[in-house]
Amino acid sequence: MSHHVWTAENVPDQRGRTVVVTGANTGIGFEAARILARRGAAVVLACRTPAKAAEAADRIRAAAPGSTVTTLRLDLASQASVREAAEEVRAEHGRIDLLINNAGMLGSRERTVTEDGFEATFATNHLGVFAFTGLVLDRLLPVPGSRVVTVSSLVHRSATLDLDDLQTRGKYRRDAVYGASKLANLMFTYELQRQLSASGAQTVALAAHPGMSRTEFTRDLSPANRFLFDPRIKLLTRWVLQDREVGALGMVRAAVAPDARGGEYYGPPGRAQFTGHPVRVESSATSRDPAAQRRLWRESERLTGVGYPLARLEA
Repeated sequence: MSHHVWTAENVPDQRGRTVVVTGANTGIGFEAARILARRGAAVVLACRTPAKAAEAADRIRAAAPGSTVTTLRLDLASQASVREAAEEVRAEHGRIDLLINNAGMLGSRERTVTEDGFEATFATNHLGVFAFTGLVLDRLLPVPGSRVVTVSSLVHRSATLDLDDLQTRGKYRRDAVYGASKLANLMFTYELQRQLSASGAQTVALAAHPGMSRTEFTRDLSPANRFLFDPRIKLLTRWVLQDREVGALGMVRAAVAPDARGGEYYGPPGRAQFTGHPVRVESSATSRDPAAQRRLWRESERLTGVGYPLARLEA
């Protein structure tokens, strides 16, 4: 891998390509959508709140004049919403070149349950992503160069996923549950890549993480932690925090870099991976356990009722 710094300038021409970015109304999802729109991609902002999505679409159009930006209502915490959104995007688009699964939530301090009866963080960060990807995948499969990029986090490295208690009915700790969901994102990516590869599909699956970025995500943190993310103390924090423009580049590189391959993971360089322009990085040994990946996959199919259109090719 070459050692030049990978920036938004490295993004190839995206004209003629359709990109769906979840959670694109704010933070690194917004930045990624803006970068891709500027390069000519038709961008679909898949967001929970239509008003926020519309406002983000206007901002992207202003930054990328002439770009095609549309919005899609998608609440990953609701399997019904996931199904509606998938139907709508399939009705509108005969092909999808890139699906960027960026949306996620930190979770509430107390355990909460979705309308489907799932623990909310796992439901949003993993089961919603699993279901939505599976339901739109047939729009990516025939498209040369199509990719599914799922955004994980640094915190996956200290996380474990209890496959016997995916709904965290046992001891609930917000940070542990969030970490487990981000670990699930990587396990999902690697198993999806294995299945895509086995079925001879043109689509590949990759993952990325933003390092430590200043984003609206931090509004859920304690006041002391929020202070760390305040742009006004940037000089003190710049060694552990980076602007969201740079934080977004990991997912963009995974999505469009010509040399990126299925099963790769992109994030800031160095041992800590807090800050810097994205390079290929390694994920935890736990994330790479094939037996655990397959078990999570089967459980996800069972819980969501979504089967992937790949098993038939594989069998």
